[in-house]
Amino acid sequence: MDRRVTWVGTVLLLCFVLLFVQMNNLQVRDAKTLNANPLNFHTTPAPNPFFEARGEIISADGVKLAYSRRTHDEYKFLRVYPKRTARMFSDITGYYANAVAAFGFGVEASYNKYLQEHPAPRGSLGALLGQHDETDNVYLTVSEKLQAVAMNALDASTAKDGGAIVVLDPRTGAVLAMYGYPNYDPNAFAVHSPAEVDRLADRDLRRDYDPRVNYAISEREPPGSTMKVVTTSAVFDHDPQIEQQFFKPESSITFPDSPGSLPLQNYGGEACPVGGGYLAQILAYSCDTAYAQVGDELGYTALSEEAHAFGFCIGLAEASDCQGPGDIPPIDLPYAVPSLLPPSSTIDGSNPYTGYSAIGQFDDGATVLEMALVASAIADDGTIMAPHVVDRVVNPYGDTEFTYHPHVWRKATSPATAVAVRQLMTGVTLKPGATAAGLFASWYAGGGPTIAAKTGTAEPGENTCGTENWLIALGPAAQGETPTVAVAAMVPVSQAECTVYGYSPTGATVAGPVLLPVLKAALALQGS
Repeated sequence: MDRRVTWVGTVLLLCFVLLFVQMNNLQVRDAKTLNANPLNFHTTPAPNPFFEARGEIISADGVKLAYSRRTHDEYKFLRVYPKRTARMFSDITGYYANAVAAFGFGVEASYNKYLQEHPAPRGSLGALLGQHDETDNVYLTVSEKLQAVAMNALDASTAKDGGAIVVLDPRTGAVLAMYGYPNYDPNAFAVHSPAEVDRLADRDLRRDYDPRVNYAISEREPPGSTMKVVTTSAVFDHDPQIEQQFFKPESSITFPDSPGSLPLQNYGGEACPVGGGYLAQILAYSCDTAYAQVGDELGYTALSEEAHAFGFCIGLAEASDCQGPGDIPPIDLPYAVPSLLPPSSTIDGSNPYTGYSAIGQFDDGATVLEMALVASAIADDGTIMAPHVVDRVVNPYGDTEFTYHPHVWRKATSPATAVAVRQLMTGVTLKPGATAAGLFASWYAGGGPTIAAKTGTAEPGENTCGTENWLIALGPAAQGETPTVAVAAMVPVSQAECTVYGYSPTGATVAGPVLLPVLKAALALQGS
């Protein structure tokens, strides 16, 4: 009897062991295979992100820029962008439409994996509490206070056909402000109507400029005389004897092998530099005739190598060789485009076109972000830090899930060259009669710090009046100081505006009033 009981008990124990092993086999080892089996009708369907809440997008100074609001319709949640900051940050936040997979702009797209509901990471408090989905909040590097100054300054300008301003911390690459025109209200797209989203998108695509496109990173314009910063750097890096070369005052020069032997003249036909001068003078007074000669003497190879080091791609807009990741500033926003210097096959190595490229004309094309990065390189001893708009991502329990680690994108030039060019650029704001001296007169009268800058007035196509007006600046820039802000602004003046209002626009007179208050506010926020 005892033997039978023992035998039965052993068999039952063995059965329990086998059952335990098989349950673990099904629930652990074969779980993925069984879940994926098409005959399994009990698999839980993947959650639909359009029926879920999303994390918040928050400015550097704590202002909520995007959040999800519960609704009573089938979608359950609606993405909301507070009215006061919606247009101000539309280039950066982008939008999210619950009704369709229509988002593709801004932080909503590039940081979607954090903003949408996702399983809590292993080791986090959410994971310890059991199987748990969560959304994270994304914190920007962009200050709402500074962004408001940028918006007010650009909106008050003539930038009705496109324009932008970008502010960087050159030490880290953090974007402190980025605002462009045209822009849009993201709430118009964050609706529960696919038909409405399609209608608005179709309307925007019929315009000259799609307002949903971030002008600062996605539109190229000829950089004009701001390109002379790159050309000046090329002098120190490739042919430093040019610094000691004396340039005679000339109002125009002619390249014999240019089409029709057309002359190149200074803006307004003025003779420049007055009385003649060296590199310091021709940069301060922005002499096109002299800088075209500098480009000619440097030659295409030296100029193109320098431009490439600063972030320009050597190619044309349609060239496939300008679409690689190394050709485009690695900002954490979608749809950034490369800035371009025409390739040698286009200019055929001939002197006039190298001269034109040296002054930011011909087929040169730059984004506002790229010219801010040029200023940033001169500010940070020749180093270009990768630009970024996101600082960190924080989960619902206050733990940081992601932190942007600043890193170098390019080494544009040497520290010695950057310091030398920076000092020459201070002449643009300090030398009497220099292109930005009048603009900064009240700045210095009020005790403002020394600023290095370069103006630019590009004349695209056959326009004799309409211009792309630039100003780049960095500061504080006195000898021995470490610049903490780099800014670029571009404001166009159309042919029609120029004719109607009867004025001659320049970088200082048009872009200057946009850049100046933003630069002042950025330095003040840093305590400079």
